[in-house]
Amino acid sequence: MSVSLQKGQKVPLAKPGGGALSRVRMGLGWDAVVRKGLLRRARPQSIDLDASCLLFDVSGNLVDAVWFRQLRSKDGAVRHTGDNLTGAGEGDDESITVDLVALPVNVAQLVFTVNSFTGQDFSQIANAFCRLVDETTGRELARYDLSGSGPHTAQIMAKVSRDGRGWSMTAIGATATGRTFQHLLPAVTAHL
Repeated sequence: MSVSLQKGQKVPLAKPGGGALSRVRMGLGWDAVVRKGLLRRARPQSIDLDASCLLFDVSGNLVDAVWFRQLRSKDGAVRHTGDNLTGAGEGDDESITVDLVALPVNVAQLVFTVNSFTGQDFSQIANAFCRLVDETTGRELARYDLSGSGPHTAQIMAKVSRDGRGWSMTAIGATATGRTFQHLLPAVTAHL
């Protein structure tokens, strides 16, 4: 059963019967708000949201980043499935898979962000969510609703952190402004 997270909520990432997870997938889905014109039928606009995964060490230094221009981390443990330019389709529009076992020991936190590369703000985006899935079983572990009208063009979605018992996920949901993850770094570091 999936946990629907609220902003700031933290959940441990463990299998239902016990044991640590080895592979997870962060999925991002969204739709464009349908705008109605005076003389034309309503039609959705294309909105290019981009999911990114930022890898930080225990001191809060950025070690690596996986995003639409770098689809694989240097060590190969984190992989982006590709850039969806419109949000069209059902389910996850973009996904990032993480092999938690293969991550270097110096990686302490993974921060997942989403930004509007085309510059539309979240008042033009509907049904936005991120979710964490156990890649070995396909079971959804946690879901966080990203929808909410506002003038922001980005959100810091969630972080996955190492702790003494394994990994946990914290829903962040902080709004920000920027077209790529580089623009979000000052806002991200406040949540490490």
